[in-house]
Amino acid sequence: MIYNSFDNPGLVKVLKFLQTHNTEYLSGQDLSDVLHISRVAVWKHIKKIQELGYVVESKQKLGYKLISNSKLLLPWEITTNLKTKTIGQQAYYFDSIDSTQNQALKMADDPANAGAVIVAAKQTGGRGRSGRKWVSPKGGIWISIILQPKFDISITTLFPIASALALSIAIEKIFSIKPKLKWPNDLTIKGKKVAGMLVDVSLESNKIENLVLGVGINFDVNVKQIEKALKETPNFYGVASLKKEKQEIKPVQLVQTFLLELEKIYKLLNAKQTKKIISEWTKRSSTIGKNIELDTTNGKITGKATKIDDDGALIITENSKTHKVIAGDIVHLSK
Repeated sequence: MIYNSFDNPGLVKVLKFLQTHNTEYLSGQDLSDVLHISRVAVWKHIKKIQELGYVVESKQKLGYKLISNSKLLLPWEITTNLKTKTIGQQAYYFDSIDSTQNQALKMADDPANAGAVIVAAKQTGGRGRSGRKWVSPKGGIWISIILQPKFDISITTLFPIASALALSIAIEKIFSIKPKLKWPNDLTIKGKKVAGMLVDVSLESNKIENLVLGVGINFDVNVKQIEKALKETPNFYGVASLKKEKQEIKPVQLVQTFLLELEKIYKLLNAKQTKKIISEWTKRSSTIGKNIELDTTNGKITGKATKIDDDGALIITENSKTHKVIAGDIVHLSK
């Protein structure tokens, strides 16, 4: 099942009319007359709307009434009332896909797809950093965003850090909790991972052609199930889920807020205003100021994480030596 934000105009028209008149019953004839489509088309669209998770009550002689909206991250749900200029203004939804990142990479070369968001209800081949497995069941938010940035190639290593900051701000606004930022691109709650970022960059002649940001959020997932699947992964440190029981927060609320915060930070990067991003990230970091052990491709480094550099690299001091590390896996040791 695949949907995008510009196909299915008939279905969206019927849905929008039901949403704006959800205090009353609308007859099939009323919908047919107002929307200039046949009664059969109305019936087919309502059947499909119900299949997509919207609860529509049907009563003889009265008609149809929308009782509740779908919880799926359908394209028209993302784009409706979205306050961004570019990011997320076109969206694609897949019921199941190997990886939203793979799909986005296929689409990234087309300038018309700048800002497009690819969403999946579940991924069968989700991947994290360094090609690691990313378990992506239903209940999570699995998205990839296509960008064609103006910023310099040197900023690409800062981009996942900046994106993690945008997501942490969005989570705080929607859930009123403050996730910690673990270098380079993880978000944690009580020391366990709740979200992560992945960036794929296409370069030509030292210039960024396009950039695809992959975002995985454990929105409302079975933590034990994911932990069981990942417990043997190197440097695994646990899983957290955002949503608590009885909370009425919908995934689209978080996604729309994140896309807006991401666009704000994206503008700062394009304007080379990196200092503000680094300062805000540092305030939320669980890494800076800690004694850490870091696994890198060149072996282990132990020392105190003192700051992140302008390019997002982690600066570690070990006795009188200073290390600058672009990539690695951290184990926090102590304060």
